Amino acid sequence: MFLSIFEIFKLGVGPSSSHTMGPMVAAARFLDTLRASDFTAHRIRCSLHGSLAFTGKGHATDRAVILGLAGFVPESFDNAAAEATLDDLAKTGAIDVPGLAQFAFNPKKDLIFDYDQILPGHANGMILNALDSTGDVILQETYYSVGGGFVLTEAELARDKGPQVPTDVPYPFRNGAEMIAMAEASGQTIAQMKWDNEISAKSHPELSQGIQKVWEVMNNSIERGLARDGILPGGLNVRRRAMAIHDQLQAEKGINQFAPHIINDWISVYAMAVNEENAAGGQVVTAPTNGAAGVIPATIRYYLDHVPTAQPSKVADFLLAAAAVGGLIKQNASISGAEVGCQGEVGSAAAMAAAGFCQVLGGTPKQVENAAEIALEHHLGMTCDPIMGLVQAPCIERNGLGAIKAVSAASLALRGDGEHLVSLDACVETMRQTGLDMNEKYKETSLGGLAVNHAAC
Repeated sequence: MFLSIFEIFKLGVGPSSSHTMGPMVAAARFLDTLRASDFTAHRIRCSLHGSLAFTGKGHATDRAVILGLAGFVPESFDNAAAEATLDDLAKTGAIDVPGLAQFAFNPKKDLIFDYDQILPGHANGMILNALDSTGDVILQETYYSVGGGFVLTEAELARDKGPQVPTDVPYPFRNGAEMIAMAEASGQTIAQMKWDNEISAKSHPELSQGIQKVWEVMNNSIERGLARDGILPGGLNVRRRAMAIHDQLQAEKGINQFAPHIINDWISVYAMAVNEENAAGGQVVTAPTNGAAGVIPATIRYYLDHVPTAQPSKVADFLLAAAAVGGLIKQNASISGAEVGCQGEVGSAAAMAAAGFCQVLGGTPKQVENAAEIALEHHLGMTCDPIMGLVQAPCIERNGLGAIKAVSAASLALRGDGEHLVSLDACVETMRQTGLDMNEKYKETSLGGLAVNHAAC
């Protein structure tokens, strides 16, 4: 199945693509299902299961569900309007949305964190019910938030797990080996093949403007993060650090004794700026998830601001190559922290960033594949253990280190000829198997790892 660049890179809202964006999308989809039915809902009820229950409050899942039921969607999210809607609900206990009769919703009774029942399809499960005036269920749907803002119903998930047949695109590569073979046979780069696949369904201006918009939102999240300080919400009292670090780095420019390793701080600060914005509920781009949203923007800013040969026009090639790799990982393994741990989030983002960086530095398709493999290989086994369920610690710093690994991986790949021992496909399959074997408490439940040991450190 072909995944568009705009499915890999979605405009969204923090702090989590799977726990905030996904539930909001699911709730909005339920409204559409209700509109298409003959039923009139007197009340709506939602239960959250698995990781959505265990870390839902830290990820603002409850808020996301309420706003989704009020008609909000991530790509056009307006925070001021959202706050006004939440205030109205607190006063009235009811929600009005276009195309439906007013329905009751009491978050204290109708939003249930079910810690006991884990739904069979995925760790991020939720059930939405519409009830009539007598309290009988008249419509029910189960949704799974499978990572990166992707949402599937129970029926869709069953179909999605079957054999994937590529759609009618010029280069229907299903794995890294096919991607390299098609590139060598066509003489195209990975970015060019991805462009040709995209242009099959979109006009040239639509595709160009869409990619430009993705980078614009990414870059804006960096700039906002570098300009803001204060304490992040959620109760951990984590202080924003990107602004202060950036100010220090700016002040050190031109100093004769400037240490070469300081460039790592520049890479990290760009990523941290994005993830501090994400943690505060700001607008970011899933890349491929919100929890890993800083890796790719940081690597692009490093390229533009610190590589002498950088060309802004090549940002599109960076994102296209990154999306090609992200699509392979999504299809053949997972980008969900609740499914495979953080190797599927920051690990995937680092692989994508390494591929994009290698692409814009002139890497061959084999070198681009090698760069992605190196970056992913050295995130294998990484757990997802956010303290208090918040996308803050260790997530913010982890994005900085993921970006550094991406740059290093691309650099190493460019020093070779593309031939290497472990293929990207083998690495992706290893990540999938590792995720299956990983103890559930290390997969975005906050029941293990740093989430339970930080107080003793």
